[in-house]
Amino acid sequence: MAWDEWEQAKARAQQGTAMQLNEVAPERGGGGGGGDMVVHDNVLGALGNAAHSLRQHFSTASDHARQNTFDASIQLFNDGLDMGSALTELHDAWNTKAGTLKEACAHISNHLDYSRAQHAKDAVKIATDMRTVGGDELSVSRIQDYYK
Repeated sequence: MAWDEWEQAKARAQQGTAMQLNEVAPERGGGGGGGDMVVHDNVLGALGNAAHSLRQHFSTASDHARQNTFDASIQLFNDGLDMGSALTELHDAWNTKAGTLKEACAHISNHLDYSRAQHAKDAVKIATDMRTVGGDELSVSRIQDYYK
């Protein structure tokens, strides 16, 4: 391989592996726009409230016929009908699935609340770390220290 061929091969290899920040390579992505993920505090709050509200409403709605279903299953079982034990199994399975869904909604709501609080703490820390000792203006030299 001649020197020119080697240089051309290196150039072709480097073209395919160039580092790209804050964007997805066009051949890979199906999305549009910029590559930065942006999350707004009010959106996280609204989503957390929706998850909490869903949990509350589902908790009430899912419990609506629980006691009547259980009472009916016991009565059918006591009357010697196999349907009684089947209804008890259905009752127990429903309670398990409903509990799982309520826990998931609570987990989502709590996680979003935690994320909002943590993001606020991080923003304060970053702003505090970047300030100069003598005033409130950002120190360009301190910012440049982060890039070295």
